[in-house]
Amino acid sequence: MRKMLIAAAVLIAGGMTETAATPSQEADRWALENAREIGEPENCIQLNRIRSSKVRSGDVIDFEMIDGRIMRSRLPHRCPGLSFEERFSYSTSLSRLCSVDTITVFDGSGMRGASCGLGRFQQVEIAER
Repeated sequence: MRKMLIAAAVLIAGGMTETAATPSQEADRWALENAREIGEPENCIQLNRIRSSKVRSGDVIDFEMIDGRIMRSRLPHRCPGLSFEERFSYSTSLSRLCSVDTITVFDGSGMRGASCGLGRFQQVEIAER
């Protein structure tokens, strides 16, 4: 009887640790699964043409350009902390952000985290929901 109670408690506790995805996580999942690649990947994008960026996962960042295009960089490796923190910085001496550049993850207190290389920039079109 005691073993069954312990097993039931473990099952209940295990179920309580699972949480539903937030709307932002659902949107990111949708954007990853429903994107269509357009054209050939590019090595660089112009810094002054970037409107915003959106971390989609630990290895995918979408850059929204001022002309409405979405340029996706798929990092060659997962970047520790990127999907959780969703903030990063980059530094370049050029007027372009290129696939040879790196980003640095920042946490909520402004502490520097992992630095990770970018991938090439692929234009994508994300299907409407």
